[in-house]
Amino acid sequence: MTATATGSNHFVDDASQVKDIVSTFRVHFLAMCRLNTLPWSLLKGELKNGRSSDLVLDILNQTCLHTVCLQHPPSVKYRRLFLQELIKMHESTTAEPSDELYDALSEVLVLEEESICHKSYFLPSGDTVSLSESQAVISEGTTGLVTWEAALYLTEWALENPHMFGSRTVLELGSGVGLTGIALCRSCKPRKYVFSDCHPTVLQKLRANVELNSQGLSDVSLCVEELDWEEVSEESLTDINANTVIAADVVYDPDIADCLVSLLGRILKSSTKSSQPDVYIASTIRNPETYSFFKKQLANAGVKHSVVPGPTTQIFPYNRLSTIELIKLHL
Repeated sequence: MTATATGSNHFVDDASQVKDIVSTFRVHFLAMCRLNTLPWSLLKGELKNGRSSDLVLDILNQTCLHTVCLQHPPSVKYRRLFLQELIKMHESTTAEPSDELYDALSEVLVLEEESICHKSYFLPSGDTVSLSESQAVISEGTTGLVTWEAALYLTEWALENPHMFGSRTVLELGSGVGLTGIALCRSCKPRKYVFSDCHPTVLQKLRANVELNSQGLSDVSLCVEELDWEEVSEESLTDINANTVIAADVVYDPDIADCLVSLLGRILKSSTKSSQPDVYIASTIRNPETYSFFKKQLANAGVKHSVVPGPTTQIFPYNRLSTIELIKLHL
């Protein structure tokens, strides 16, 4: 009996590990994570244990042939390099050549590369958020056409704290391509959500992504606003009347710190609200001097801050070794 139970548990453990490998490939591939961060070494180990064609085909079906990929594909180059590596892995075994793998690669090889790609992120509910993004970190004079780590971090925190957003009016500053807002609207059900940015190309991309992911969001009032931190009027802020204000990765340039701090101070000090809004800023600290300067400017403006514990569970595939801090602002 003991031997049988142990053997059965070993089988379950193996099956679970294989499932985890396939799932990790799916999540990382559809989010267009760097190819060297995918679990190739784990796949290699499983292939050495005799699992070849079935496992490789499972990975193919959960990546390049996944419904999300067919509708909102990663870049052509990314898919090509991924398939070439997957084929290389398969060819390292004694298994028969896979027509499915070569067919998938041949379809990608005839495609022309585009400047825009799609990255898709899975929410705990099983829903996906698919975003059209630029392949370049800096494109058309802005960094707002890609999703940054602090946005993923802030989104994870929001999903763990839905009570901070449910039935509220939320204003997001520097929404970029829209991941945080779309995921938050899907899972936290605010009454109204105001996406905002100021770069014309970013706003165009933002509106397109909100429309792309609008299914199932009919209960939330959504709007995308052009909001220049220096020029936004008191009337506009009063009209928005936000209960919660959030922003991610907006503290990256000391030249814009003054106008950002000025805007945050105006939001907190608005006399039209019966209570101060909750204001949260998530930042990847790439340059400690820039971040310290931002905090100094907050203090000079009479705005206090406290560090908020971050998310306890990592949902999205990104480097959690980066120094990311979430702060709450108050007077």
